[in-house]
Amino acid sequence: MRIIDRIYIDGAFVTPHGEEIASLYNPSTEEEIGTVRLGDHTDALLAVAAARRAFQSFSRTTKSERIGMLKRLSAAIASRAEELSEAMALEYGAPQYFVGFSVPHAASVFLDMAETLAAYDFTRQIGRAEVTMQPLGVVAAITPWNSNYGFICSKLATAIAAGCTIVIKPSEMSAVQTDLLTECLHEAGLPPGVFNIVTGRGDVVGAALSGHPDVAKVSFTGSTAVGKQIVRTSADTLKRVTLELGGKGPNIILDDADLDKVIPIVLSMGLANSGQACVAGTRILAPESRLADILSRLKSAVEAIKTGDPRDSNVRIGPMVSQKQYDRVQSYIRLGSEEGAELLAGGEGRPEGLERGWFVRPTVFAGVTNEMRIAREEIFGPVLCVIPYRDEEQAVAIANDTSYGLQAYVHASDDERARRVADRLQSGRVVINGAPHEPLAPFGGFKQSGIGREYGVFGLETHLEPRAVLV
Repeated sequence: MRIIDRIYIDGAFVTPHGEEIASLYNPSTEEEIGTVRLGDHTDALLAVAAARRAFQSFSRTTKSERIGMLKRLSAAIASRAEELSEAMALEYGAPQYFVGFSVPHAASVFLDMAETLAAYDFTRQIGRAEVTMQPLGVVAAITPWNSNYGFICSKLATAIAAGCTIVIKPSEMSAVQTDLLTECLHEAGLPPGVFNIVTGRGDVVGAALSGHPDVAKVSFTGSTAVGKQIVRTSADTLKRVTLELGGKGPNIILDDADLDKVIPIVLSMGLANSGQACVAGTRILAPESRLADILSRLKSAVEAIKTGDPRDSNVRIGPMVSQKQYDRVQSYIRLGSEEGAELLAGGEGRPEGLERGWFVRPTVFAGVTNEMRIAREEIFGPVLCVIPYRDEEQAVAIANDTSYGLQAYVHASDDERARRVADRLQSGRVVINGAPHEPLAPFGGFKQSGIGREYGVFGLETHLEPRAVLV
């Protein structure tokens, strides 16, 4: 049993003022693996006070000083990669392919931001005015459980590059990962108060940070419903906000696609991170002219996917993070059948041979219309919908007929045609033919998928305000 009874404020591990204890579980076995003592409102206030004190001097550090900090943070993460990987598999149940991306990604985001910072000009001459980009102040970062390391590190890297100090509230369900990650970050030797980490509930610590008058900006990744509440709370003090919220990504197969190549990519994009991903392409848009072949291939491919122990390198689908999430996904699978969709593969219950653990059968529905709830609401599990379309015009219309707009996918043999379709999609990112992640490109959503952008120059500038001095 792992007992976590500390948070990180003003450069030191301290005992939380909060006294609430939450249990931690291994989602692969449903066994309790530890407990975490949660921070409370008072802890949030102490962390903000520490960050505010540190901001006075940290905001005046040079680019070279901050680049040095970013490089030290990256090295500190890399030095304990094996331990971080083990913790992620244990507490979150992430399959090895996702762990293999997530831990190196957590280290590399610091180097990516160091590269961005090195090339960034904070001072510009515009007419008779000298314009300087000034750090906002104290940033509050609220991060989810589905990629704990990556979200904490990317938000921390951006704040440091901008000269801001930060208070991070991670998910209480990721406490084992957070505690180990905090040890790594501490080893980098940043000045006290530059970053502070308070694990606690969103309605307690998150709410305290969103409403605090000394917090200049909130950077939140999570559900659209919570994002809306953060906007309401932040409005009283006109905080700047960056919100990376939900998604219901279209996964468009054009009629010229090579299905031998495309079907594995479509499933990879739709079921990434066991389906617990806001960027998942969960609406598969298939041309009517090739629908029968696509459905046959999807059924065979999904039935061959291995679900189970995340330590097995052949496993593609791990468990859901919690009993609550498992129940949520099961309810949507039931809903799909009630709405009249055809169950092509998967269904309710655990996969055959798995008696324990919050495992879901990878599920594909056919005969789905874009008006069904399973096609409109974010399920956050390995559940895909196949929606047929007549022609390219209708495919674009269906793709854009959603309240979300985070990440979309287009698959075609003709790259130029794929680009033309991509240009018409209302989405913050469009991935063509499974193109790899670009860490310097902006990331964020249209419509109710969020406000603002993260990564690279676009992410950096969300932490800065222009100041004009006229002489």
